[in-house]
Amino acid sequence: MDKKIIDLYKYGNLTIPIYLLKNRDKFKLDLDQFVFLMYLYNNGDKALFDPSKISEELNLSVKEVMNYINVLTEKKCIRVAVEKNEKGILEDRIDLSDFYQKASLIMIDNLNKEDLKTESDIFSFIEKEFGRTLSPMESEIIKSWLENGNSEEIVKEAVKEAIFNGVSNLRYIDKILFEWEKKGIKTKQDVEKNKENHRKKEKEETPEEIFDYNWFDDDEE
Repeated sequence: MDKKIIDLYKYGNLTIPIYLLKNRDKFKLDLDQFVFLMYLYNNGDKALFDPSKISEELNLSVKEVMNYINVLTEKKCIRVAVEKNEKGILEDRIDLSDFYQKASLIMIDNLNKEDLKTESDIFSFIEKEFGRTLSPMESEIIKSWLENGNSEEIVKEAVKEAIFNGVSNLRYIDKILFEWEKKGIKTKQDVEKNKENHRKKEKEETPEEIFDYNWFDDDEE
């Protein structure tokens, strides 16, 4: 990494969100360019563009500063916008709208990938439990469970409950999820607690065994 960029740390703090750092490659920037972008990000949107000040703070030449600006502009990370200040004087300002848009799209893409992974896991689990491939309609029903707030964990527990009862269809599982939702059952721990409470209730309602003693046999002895 360029020593001149490293010198930035001698003059102050540079905040780089871990999320952005982990996804640096998706901005298609090398490390120096990314750090320069983070410097602009730290200055805030629509900050006054002063190449001389940036040159001094980053220990770069004005030419190097302009090269970074050109690269970030070409890669649609920033824009240099000309705006009037309060006195009506035109000023160059760094517009970070493109950066925020790009960061948002990266986040959405990552979230979608996580959702697809979750869906793939639950589909594979149910197919394994059913011993067959799910139909497109069944896949849509499962997706609707997740979209309606059911976690992958609770869906798996409902599937296990159905299989335990000898039933392998989604209508039965849907009823289980509906009943659990009414009872506030949302986790595996909730399921276990509900089962334990049910066992205790059954035990309390079962009458004690009546001791059957044959009095007549006793008399005959």
